[in-house]
Amino acid sequence: MTAYVISEIEMRDPDGFQAYRALAAKTIAQYGGRYLVRGGKAELVEGNLPAKAIVIVEFPSMTRLKEWYGSPEYAEALKLRRTALERRLLFVEGVAP
Repeated sequence: MTAYVISEIEMRDPDGFQAYRALAAKTIAQYGGRYLVRGGKAELVEGNLPAKAIVIVEFPSMTRLKEWYGSPEYAEALKLRRTALERRLLFVEGVAP
C-alpha cells in the first residue's frame, strides 16, 4: 500500500536548506519515492496554524518509506536539517478508494 511523507517546513538557513534539499531528493529517489508537492505556495483555508511550505512525497509502501527515513544515506541529510529548517513530519499510509 502506498505511503506518504507530509512535511510542513519553515526554512532557517537558505544555504543549508539548499544542501539538505539536494541530498534529500537524491535519497528519496534511491528508495523509490517521488515528490508530489515540493514547496509550492500554501494557502491556509481553515484553522489557525500559520501556513508554511508543504512537501508531499509518495513511496511504494510504508516499509520502503521507513527504510528511507532510517537509511545511512538520509542520515547525512538529517544532519543538515537540524540547522537548515524547522518542520513537522507525518507518515501517512494511503488508503484505496
